[in-house]
Amino acid sequence: MTESQLLKQARAVCLENGARFTPVREQVFSFLAAAPGAVGAYDLLNQLQAVDAKAKPPTIYRALDFLIEQGFVHKVESQNAYVLCSHFSKQHKAQLLICDSCGFVKEIDNKTIHQALLEAADNNGFEIQKQTVEVHGLCSNCQSAAADQ
Repeated sequence: MTESQLLKQARAVCLENGARFTPVREQVFSFLAAAPGAVGAYDLLNQLQAVDAKAKPPTIYRALDFLIEQGFVHKVESQNAYVLCSHFSKQHKAQLLICDSCGFVKEIDNKTIHQALLEAADNNGFEIQKQTVEVHGLCSNCQSAAADQ
């Protein structure tokens, strides 16, 4: 999906949810849509300051909080970075494949993993409130590059 198609879809979701998709939120969304992998908040702030010199850290964090709340973005905890969600939904659980060499992040939606975690939690009297599984390794490009050396 192109960046403009993603933006159009996000606008529709916000309209449906009665949420304000402000110009700053749209801009941060666009930066993430154009990124090849996860992006740190201060990298996003630097990009935002190129178009809005007045932008400060709270500006970017408020925008990111909104984008997460709407189901547009996932926080990659291990990298302290953010990545655009591959399918917008407030209620889905994320599983992220993270390349430790190039930083590429791929979201997968594996129902078996999700169900196994729910069952394990239930068997241990645990209620999952937030579920993001991060798996680190090497993407196929980095595997090929390592093999060529």
